[in-house]
Amino acid sequence: MPPIRKIIHVDMDAFFASVEQRDRPELQGRPVIVGGSPDGRGVVAACSYEARAFGIRSAMPSGRAHQLCPQAVFLKPRMARYQEVSRLIMDIFRRYTPLVEPLSVDEAFLDVTDNLAGEPSATRLAEAIRADIRAATGLTASAGVSYNKFLAKIASGHQKPDGLTVIPPERAASFLAVLPIGAFYGVGRMTERTMHAHSIRTGADLLRCSRQHLVELFGKAGLFFHDMARGIDPRPLQPVRVRKSIGAETTLLADILDDARVRAVLADLVLRVSRLLTDKKTGGRTLTLKVRYSDFTTITRSCTTGEGFFDATDIESSLPRLLAATEAGRRRIRLLGITVANLYPERESRKLRMRQLVLPFAPPRSKTTPSWTSSPK
Repeated sequence: MPPIRKIIHVDMDAFFASVEQRDRPELQGRPVIVGGSPDGRGVVAACSYEARAFGIRSAMPSGRAHQLCPQAVFLKPRMARYQEVSRLIMDIFRRYTPLVEPLSVDEAFLDVTDNLAGEPSATRLAEAIRADIRAATGLTASAGVSYNKFLAKIASGHQKPDGLTVIPPERAASFLAVLPIGAFYGVGRMTERTMHAHSIRTGADLLRCSRQHLVELFGKAGLFFHDMARGIDPRPLQPVRVRKSIGAETTLLADILDDARVRAVLADLVLRVSRLLTDKKTGGRTLTLKVRYSDFTTITRSCTTGEGFFDATDIESSLPRLLAATEAGRRRIRLLGITVANLYPERESRKLRMRQLVLPFAPPRSKTTPSWTSSPK
């Protein structure tokens, strides 16, 4: 019988806002909101615990956050700074185990079943890791310890901020029985509503549901929910996470209807995505255009090509067709996005792109101004 796994989930406390409060001591103890301006269409990316006391949460419109807490300090995100601090934290994790699965810049799973410190207690390791983070960065982290990823992640959020929760195998059933269904991994707002509609409000309620019933309600996800209610999660850690897509999107300061303005915004997104592709030396087979209309209806239009999308010219060649399949120019738009998916290395594109050139050669196009940004005469 294999040994029981020892998994730690570490989650920094209000990471972006905490970095800002650390770097600017005058902000300590004050409600800090990192995100867009409350005067526009910005949203809250992160907020301090002082701001959370006013009911402010991530993804909330910044205007609403300002209404709840007019005295809050709004700051633009400094991603380069957060990534710098994140690298320090990830380095600390790897002192203890090579099996680190980052989920974002401020959280990760660690498999410490066999660890570099030779410490048999995952709880003591979690305490040591949290102490190292505080010493190196001046920031606090919460941690959850259990025998699988699902339970470790739930545990890390159980006593935030600066908390440590341990769920050993013998405590899992009682812990899950009283857990609100919305706290289960994979249960979003819509799924939670469906659960409630079928009188599933806690882990104990979920445990009483048969596998067949859950599959009828939620499809394949029902199998996962069935296992979660029983504390079963065999997913291994993935130390090297394969990036599946590269994209960029923008929420507009005001709804736009004019076709030329739509194309101008897309031109900027094309350049941003093409730079990312170049930096990563990669491309992808699928291009997706995302459009969110003024009533918050969101649609996507995609196309796939064997030759791939590697630069602005590639994207420009297919984007007009995708745009024509939307209601751009007829409905007001509040958000636009472009994503390249099904990624593969640039070096593989050489074989795909070996084809007969047509003579005479067409004059080169500028990659700074997409050719389709001008409306046809």
